Amino acid sequence: MVDVSIIGAGVAGLCLATEITARGGNVAIYDREPQIGEHACSWWAGGMLAPFCEGESAEEPVVRHGQTAAAWWEKHTSSVTRNGSLVLALGRDTSELTRFSRRTSGMETVNADVIDTLEPDLSGRFSKGLFFKSEAHLSPRDALAQLTKNLQSNGVAVQTDMPDTTPNRIDCRGLSAKDALQDLRGVKGEMLILRCPDITLSRPIRLLHPRIPIYIVPRGDGVFMLGATMIESQDRNRITARSMLELLSAAYALLPAFGEAEILEIGVDARPAFPDNLPRIQQRDGVIYANGLYRHGFLLAPALAQMTADYLFTGNKPEFWHEN
Repeated sequence: MVDVSIIGAGVAGLCLATEITARGGNVAIYDREPQIGEHACSWWAGGMLAPFCEGESAEEPVVRHGQTAAAWWEKHTSSVTRNGSLVLALGRDTSELTRFSRRTSGMETVNADVIDTLEPDLSGRFSKGLFFKSEAHLSPRDALAQLTKNLQSNGVAVQTDMPDTTPNRIDCRGLSAKDALQDLRGVKGEMLILRCPDITLSRPIRLLHPRIPIYIVPRGDGVFMLGATMIESQDRNRITARSMLELLSAAYALLPAFGEAEILEIGVDARPAFPDNLPRIQQRDGVIYANGLYRHGFLLAPALAQMTADYLFTGNKPEFWHEN
């Protein structure tokens, strides 16, 4: 029997606790808050399970391991929607579609008729797009709540008081682990939660732009997540006026009806990333660190959890292993 103490109850920690529990291990989870909330970077995630789209700028392991994410989330939650991803560009930016298609795979080029069928609310606005049929998305907060509930049913609750000595300590604190991981950096992300009951979208929409591409993810009941910026900064405080203007302007350009949307929430946080933007599993002073999910939290957390659990149970160093 493996006894494990996990520090951090964000998406990385909860996925790892789920994976270890499923293999028969004993888990204790510690976090500064008793339940998931705004203090966690994963609270503000888009929830897109889009490995092929991410391949436009991500390394090959992101695409490969990301393809297993939707099935993992379906196994442990009921929050996954498999409607694919739709990538679009305004008339003046259609060259961006060509560039995007050259750097990705798993898509088909679609014309105006197909776009209108996929998303009737966009009817007549776009002549060409890219449809990634196999991709999916989920509601991050619902998924995290379900993982937490599943763990609680197995006797695993998030605790706020961690003993000085715990067995097999695994650090999943994200950017808070910078005190031990000096090459960990923050990448600031800013997002908005909008409500516009007059708009219906069935899947994540990516609107390409040379300077600030955006994505819009439906949350249901006329609610949408609009994101997200990527700024090399550890600032976790407030959105900038420029980012707010550019995000809203891009949403309006996609569909003018977004001009009437209510802004329900403004989210700002810093994603943890290493220099190569890939996750790492490493061991220092008796502590295992599983970190560096960057912008791929829900996409790569299952793979990171499985690799970390493999190491605990077998001792074999996984692909994401990093020597100090």
